Amino acid sequence: MKLYISVDMEGITGLPDYTYVDSSEHNYERARRIMTDETNYVADAAFKSGCTDVLINDSHSKMNNILIDQLHPDAALITGEVKPLSMMQGIDHTYAGAMFVGYHAQAGHFGVMSHAMIHAVRNFYINDKPIGELGFNAYVAGHFGVPVLMVAGDDQAAKEAEAFIPNVTTAAVKETISRSAVKSMTPKKSGELLTAKVSRALENRDQVKPLIPPKNPILKIEFNNHGQAEWANLMPGTILIDGTTIVQFEAKDILEAYQAMLVMTELAMRTTFS
Repeated sequence: MKLYISVDMEGITGLPDYTYVDSSEHNYERARRIMTDETNYVADAAFKSGCTDVLINDSHSKMNNILIDQLHPDAALITGEVKPLSMMQGIDHTYAGAMFVGYHAQAGHFGVMSHAMIHAVRNFYINDKPIGELGFNAYVAGHFGVPVLMVAGDDQAAKEAEAFIPNVTTAAVKETISRSAVKSMTPKKSGELLTAKVSRALENRDQVKPLIPPKNPILKIEFNNHGQAEWANLMPGTILIDGTTIVQFEAKDILEAYQAMLVMTELAMRTTFS
């Protein structure tokens, strides 16, 4: 049985703010070790529950955060950028299930370090339904017929997953106080929780169906300011909706919508204040 694991950073145990997830900040190296340990708890539980192949995709920022020399020896790691499917690189139809670890709530919502890919984004929409990284990534997994069996992160990410993915197992490793403060369990206790939740999720895998994305999805990205929308609108095939900061793209499938999102957000980051 093959298992796919996408690991973000904002939802990792004990991490409350940007000083832990920005590689230029003083808490980052400590956060990398916690992130790697948390990934190991999940991988180890997966192997002990019968998985024979575990692929881990580092899915935060430059996507080179996990310390491979400290990673479970039997796991494989995708690290670095540029990756055509970003947070979902490596997923295909051969996986029995996917798990999301270290995930956070969508932009504009209550939740520690909540956002959608970049801080320039106010909302993602698929066919006018608001969606975050978690939901978008679940749709990509569903495109390949892969169900998302477990989501681990802060309490608000867990609530978002439960609302979006029927019968998903969730592991809330910290409780949101504000966007930059949490009440967290310790890494050891978090590891015990994750070990139990991984086992339960794999036992329950037949109860979780792939989240099938809509055909010919319409992607809309609402940006924080008009300059960001103008940059995103440079991508061929997009429309900047008059009187808004929303850029629209009609995709042939969810993979094209996902890659369009990656291109538009990268362009939007070129915006400067003046």
